[in-house]
Amino acid sequence: MKIWVDADACPGVIKEILFKAAGRTRIQLTLVANRPLRIPSSPYIRFVQVASGFDVADNEIVNRLSQGDLVITSDIPLAAAVIEKGGEALNPRGEMYTTENIHSILSMRDFMDSLRATGVETGGPPVLGQSDRQAFANQLDRLLTRYGKNG
Repeated sequence: MKIWVDADACPGVIKEILFKAAGRTRIQLTLVANRPLRIPSSPYIRFVQVASGFDVADNEIVNRLSQGDLVITSDIPLAAAVIEKGGEALNPRGEMYTTENIHSILSMRDFMDSLRATGVETGGPPVLGQSDRQAFANQLDRLLTRYGKNG
């Protein structure tokens, strides 16, 4: 199992949780972004910079992903592609995207996009709070334990 991070939009506090988990469990963590990022010096943490452009980072993650890998993303179409390829997807709020829920989540996303296209103000997601960070850390720990990687 490897962990891939859609890093352009990943909150810093979530990256910090992932950095600590990678060091503790010795699992390979790769951040993919189209702009330079600072990462800790670690044999378990890598950074891949891709060109700017629509879905370039997403496509890079899907192309490198192996079955059973985990992707951290809030990008719902990316999560759908990850699940289709046999990976797992977790968002920064600790919610798993699964084969059971991804279609309804995609439908809701598309519906909200169509509302915004007609001029309806839908607002954005709430600020990432302490309970979200805790939910993410707990879900990550459960996944790592399941894979025998919770050192």
